[in-house]
Amino acid sequence: MVKISLRYDGDLRCTVKHGPSGSELQTDAPTDNHGKGERFSPTDLVASAFGACMATVMGIIADRHGINLRGMEIEVGKEMSTDAPRRIARLATTIRIPLPADHPKRAQLEGAALTCPVQRSLHPDIETPVDFRWEAR
Repeated sequence: MVKISLRYDGDLRCTVKHGPSGSELQTDAPTDNHGKGERFSPTDLVASAFGACMATVMGIIADRHGINLRGMEIEVGKEMSTDAPRRIARLATTIRIPLPADHPKRAQLEGAALTCPVQRSLHPDIETPVDFRWEAR
């Protein structure tokens, strides 16, 4: 078990501490929900976790097969619902992979991204389209 501790600092801000490492980050409510939008919002962290999870599992597969993914870029566009209740409605993701489109491990790398632990933890109502762009450099 990993412990994450959180302190409410007031003004819709929190400090979050990762138990094992002691590293900290701060959150802020977004401007469209009474905050200043000066830090990641809690739902921004969900989008960040989604992208980082895909990158991490792809990295595990790549390392296993001696593939260099350094420079891979992932962009996650988070869209909130316009109806109640307020929730994440869509996480549209683009993954730019610095390898040729005919790479022999393409299916395995894409499959890892599409089945990462965060993906499997999201509510099924959240749309999660992923656009893989194979861009040999």
